[in-house]
Amino acid sequence: MTMPRSATVPKESTEPSADRLGDMLVAQGAITRDQLANALSEQRTTHQRIGYILVKQGSIGELELTKMLARQYRMPAVDLSRFEVDPRMLRLIPADLAIKRMVLPLKREGRTLTVAVADPADQGLLEDLKFITRFDLFPVLAGEQTLRQLIERHYETGDEQLRTILKEMEGVGDDVEVVEEEDDEGTAMQAAVDDAPVVKLINGILTDAVKRGASDIHVEPFEHEIRIRYRIDGALLEVMKPPLKMKAALTSRIKILSQLNIAERRVPQDGRLKLKMGTRVIDFRVSTLPVLFGEKIVMRILDKGNLTLDLTKFGFEQKAEEDLMRAILNPYGMVLVTGPTGSGKTTTLYSALQRINTVDTNIMTAEDPVEYNLPGINQVHVRSEIGLTFASALRAFLRQDPNIIMIGEIRDLETGGIAIKAALTGHLVLSTLHTNDAPSTIVRMIDMGIEAFNVASAVNLVVAQRLVRRICSGCKAPTTYTPEEVRVLGADPATIAHISFMKGKGCDNCSGSGYRGRAGLYEVMAMSPSLRRMILTGGSTTELRDQAVSEGMLTLRMDGLKKLEKGITTLEEVVKETAS
Repeated sequence: MTMPRSATVPKESTEPSADRLGDMLVAQGAITRDQLANALSEQRTTHQRIGYILVKQGSIGELELTKMLARQYRMPAVDLSRFEVDPRMLRLIPADLAIKRMVLPLKREGRTLTVAVADPADQGLLEDLKFITRFDLFPVLAGEQTLRQLIERHYETGDEQLRTILKEMEGVGDDVEVVEEEDDEGTAMQAAVDDAPVVKLINGILTDAVKRGASDIHVEPFEHEIRIRYRIDGALLEVMKPPLKMKAALTSRIKILSQLNIAERRVPQDGRLKLKMGTRVIDFRVSTLPVLFGEKIVMRILDKGNLTLDLTKFGFEQKAEEDLMRAILNPYGMVLVTGPTGSGKTTTLYSALQRINTVDTNIMTAEDPVEYNLPGINQVHVRSEIGLTFASALRAFLRQDPNIIMIGEIRDLETGGIAIKAALTGHLVLSTLHTNDAPSTIVRMIDMGIEAFNVASAVNLVVAQRLVRRICSGCKAPTTYTPEEVRVLGADPATIAHISFMKGKGCDNCSGSGYRGRAGLYEVMAMSPSLRRMILTGGSTTELRDQAVSEGMLTLRMDGLKKLEKGITTLEEVVKETAS
């Protein structure tokens, strides 16, 4: 095929109407009036181009039609059945654009890129391609049917992409059921979300995430793709990219299952859904957020089957565990757990509650949100928008004859003040704060405006914690670090000289990461008479830490060194999650 080096730009800015093209073909004797009528009838249903329909119906040959259009638009035609596509050219044009606009890159000569198009009048396409490719464009006209087949062969279309994903997930999710709440028929009919591939894909994603031990599922829409990621052992892992055309159906299906308003896309929404896997029922907390190209959805997996509520299996060192047990078995006082989001604070509190949950004890919790349903414990979901705040819930608790109170988080002076008074009047109070370590929690409460003498009297123990990734037992092997890498730990060289460092090489069990599961690092500061006196005299965070360490407290870094010594985690994880 010989192609000129410059293209004549079509004079008309829009494709001729179906009537004009059809009339032209009838006038030239290429098709009959009945054939045109049949094609127009189908077009009203399919909205496909009239030329494509005529070729598909066998009314006219594709090459004959292409040559006629090429003469009308004064541009060269190409017989793609005789043309070999260069795979290297495919990278120049994004797949979604090629599929949507019916365009295929054929060859490149210098700064000129030859592209086959089905619509000779799509001027916007040429402008878009020039911007994307940064090449001068030479368009040639191709038969739409052959062009469509070539694009589907060389680019992974949405349908093929979906088939590939579903094939990889074959068998996953077949034995599960997403529990759907009663809903009105009108809502359920929207957005074609009951389409079998969409239902199968979502069931597969939910089941796969649970089986792989993920804590969260992220569904993220971008301009040219959808990305699905799982958070496993604290790190996000990309698992698939469903076809872009499924974006609306995926979002709507998840929102319907979560009892959310699918018509509202402008504001964030929160909901829940349930998944039945045999005899197990797994809850998912669902959050939607409007972003630039749709709605980002994050589903937090609340799997009670993976919830360990036995404090003795958490990995506390002996003294730390003894101090914690003593504090939660006290009839009154305050126990605080501190750490960043996702560090396991709620799990630690739940475990403490489970340890002291007896039939003769009235336990009440205020949480935002309630993550797990604990039998025998009265749990309240805080809803600030209707005035049910931590403070108002705490006031109500004090009129409910409680023995033990758990407050999800002390966020302000009002909540902190009521919690302190409850701890001083015969109640055991458990709560969380966001601070970096145990000693700074005391200073943070005083900075909130709570009197130092109340803090000193009420607080019995503070736990600071972090989660580090566990070395995969399937590929665990000794490793060495340079002196510079070890020096970052900030520890006495004599202390770490005997440590045999371990690392995961990466295997199928850990998806090549070298890590599988997580372990806790704990800094447990039990209040002693010396520490209480220091609080009353305005001791700083550093002074409180030094005194607590002298009394046997392990800092987070020290506990990390213990986990290194036991071969539980790696030096990188300890350095990342703790301060020297």
